[in-house]
Amino acid sequence: MTPWFVWNGSVPSGVEPPPTIAEVKMPRLTLYITSKNYSSWSMRPWLVMRHFGIVFEERMMPLDAQGKVPGIMRISGTVKVPCLIAQKPDGDLTLWESLAILEYLAELFGDLPLWPNRAADRARARVIANEMHAGFNALRQECPMNLRRPTVPLTVRDNVIDDVRRVVEIWRECLARSGGPFLFGEFGIADAMFAPVYSRIISYRLSSDPVVGQFGTALSALPAWQEWAAAAMRETVVNDMMER
Repeated sequence: MTPWFVWNGSVPSGVEPPPTIAEVKMPRLTLYITSKNYSSWSMRPWLVMRHFGIVFEERMMPLDAQGKVPGIMRISGTVKVPCLIAQKPDGDLTLWESLAILEYLAELFGDLPLWPNRAADRARARVIANEMHAGFNALRQECPMNLRRPTVPLTVRDNVIDDVRRVVEIWRECLARSGGPFLFGEFGIADAMFAPVYSRIISYRLSSDPVVGQFGTALSALPAWQEWAAAAMRETVVNDMMER
């Protein structure tokens, strides 16, 4: 079928024209998060949205003594954050999982380089983002994110050391291939997925590898990182489950 736009501006009967620029409205985005000191999953989409200038409303939900976010129950059945609500004329979209939120944002703002430009790099970035999302359980459980924690060493089990070794290996390979300063040259989703891991490595002094410093120097120089970290330092709630 011949596309609609070859008819000198006239639209054939039965053919729906595409919306005009004025008719296309971006959804209103609301991101539900919890403690900036403790919530590593909240940090990931927040960093991306703030860094790339994506307009959104932030809703801070209290974290209870069990590390749960009961206030999110009416919004997300998982009772977890982050949760992104995209309000649209044809109905709201609720996304309650970090990587799904980031993928949605990459599609919604296709002109922004949330993923690398080259197909091979995008594939690698998605591989390591998913590896981060699905793995490193020992590191997560034994060393919760805690930006306010004094940077003193923590004795950890061998499987935590193995997790850290694998993280450093990923960073070394990516930085060597891209030339830095971020994993694929410029900051993107892959870097955001590993941002809380950098904070863990520093807080618990889990590695002295120069690659950690190289990645961390670039990450901590971001205004979005600095804004998040400053807010974390201002928090006063202490969750005993997250303290080591």
